[in-house]
Amino acid sequence: MANDSKTWRCGKYELSFDRPRIMGVLNVTPDSFSDGGEHFDPDAAIEYGLAMLDAGADIIDVGGESTRPDFTPVNPDEEARRVLPVVRALAKEGAIVSIDTRHVAVAKAAVRCGASIVNDVTGFTDPKMVEFVKTSTCGVIVMHAGEVAAPARTHATVQLDTSAAAFVAEKAREAAAEAAREAEKPARRRRGKLLGEPKPEAKLPGGVVQPSLPFGEPEPATEPASEQETPAAEQAAAAETVAPAPEATEAASEPNDRLVAMMRRSARREEAYVPTSQLRRFTLPDSAPIMRRVMGFLSDQARALIHAGVSRDRICIDPGPGFGKTANEDIVIQRETAKMASLGYPLMCAVSRKRFVGAVSGVTEAAERDAATFGVCLGAIQAGANIVRVHDAAGFAQFLNGYWAVAKPQPRRAFVAVGSNLGHRCDNIRAARDMIAEIPLTCVSNSSKIYESEPAYETRQDAFANAVIEIKTELAPLVLLDELMKIEAELGRDRSKKAKANGPRTIDLDLLWMDGETHGGKKLRLPHPLIGERDFVLVPLEDLMHDPARFFRYNGVEVKEPEDRVGHIVGELGRM
Repeated sequence: MANDSKTWRCGKYELSFDRPRIMGVLNVTPDSFSDGGEHFDPDAAIEYGLAMLDAGADIIDVGGESTRPDFTPVNPDEEARRVLPVVRALAKEGAIVSIDTRHVAVAKAAVRCGASIVNDVTGFTDPKMVEFVKTSTCGVIVMHAGEVAAPARTHATVQLDTSAAAFVAEKAREAAAEAAREAEKPARRRRGKLLGEPKPEAKLPGGVVQPSLPFGEPEPATEPASEQETPAAEQAAAAETVAPAPEATEAASEPNDRLVAMMRRSARREEAYVPTSQLRRFTLPDSAPIMRRVMGFLSDQARALIHAGVSRDRICIDPGPGFGKTANEDIVIQRETAKMASLGYPLMCAVSRKRFVGAVSGVTEAAERDAATFGVCLGAIQAGANIVRVHDAAGFAQFLNGYWAVAKPQPRRAFVAVGSNLGHRCDNIRAARDMIAEIPLTCVSNSSKIYESEPAYETRQDAFANAVIEIKTELAPLVLLDELMKIEAELGRDRSKKAKANGPRTIDLDLLWMDGETHGGKKLRLPHPLIGERDFVLVPLEDLMHDPARFFRYNGVEVKEPEDRVGHIVGELGRM
């Protein structure tokens, strides 16, 4: 029930989660970890994005910067050049488009081009990004990206005993310790002359002291200091003395990129991990500190966005698998999906082809991990995840449709427009109604009267007979559409290229609307984009619902006044 009640407002769209939503990954990059370069050309990217929509994706997530381990940062200008033509073209086809970026300039441009969602891998830790999204209506995805997304928190020092006696005793202890160190210095100098002067003590990140050794160089740190830990003055000096690389146009403007450093360390930690000899009682680390870190960040950032003025129903959360996390930590986080879902925000499962999926499945090649990805996603869906972000949208749509049909009985209301102007028009409409009733997991619950209407768009042809059929179905919209196309073919509809568009036809079946569904693409648009201008659809709908014009306006469809519509009704031809 909690999942069913969640909604996600993304600009002019509103997504419900009575059924899990599929986000297709579209990397417009030359170096993404599993499909780098395949869709780098804008035309190829647009074609692939439309194909994912037609295969069942609800959202397309467009990214122009790879964030794989050891990725090369991309400056905002180059990133925008890659993604904006793709965003614009997909949005024009009615797609819900997400822009995957950490740069506020790219997010702004993409939203202007039609993107409805901003997916920030750094979890809106940039105040400029927060400032932008609070002034827009787009949906936002808050992702936890390991060390990058966890801003340092300062805590007040607590002094347990502030009495004067305790203070004096502490000072006395410090003085005694200092005197002992001073007395030890001559002896240490004598030993140094015998053994060779030791090197100065080296400091590790975080202020930890590396003990100097009597011989040779100090032992190297197990993990090099991150680039963001270099003092600001040293960073500035290094930026001035180092010559820019030839590919500077594709390098990020920041001389030290925190996300790059974190992903580099994360990759090293995975690749160089060697089990210690210490025995452990459990196969995975304790979940409590991991989940406190992840859920604490997601909750804090979501609350910060709300306080800034972003409405709660625009926020989605993502634990960020693979970002600054080991395989063990990723598994712990996935097993705690129900806890994250209980925060009340739409929850994303973005595990597609990640390293930990390869670790648990034994599949080395990232592009071969789709089957294992589907298994992890299924576990997340059962625990409350609402959106799955996958590379193979077509394969996952088949997987989800099969699972959902047997696991989740869920009949939904839909309307199908029926028209004919060849042969016995009314008999064709009745035959189509009977065949719709035979579609699996579908029944006809009501029908309008049959009306005669003027031809629309192509006016030099015979008048049409039109009706609208109300159905209940448990099929996914694209699956239902395929069934309707089969009925058209059986009743003699010619959809070949030689057939005249909007010309004469024995039968025409249009899926107009389905409860809880919004869809874009070449194959199917929901709600049907032309409902509002078709008199031969809106008048029959009055037999099935009160005030269809108001109903569809509420669902974001522009409905014209009767005198401005096409295909006007001219009479009644009888009942079904």
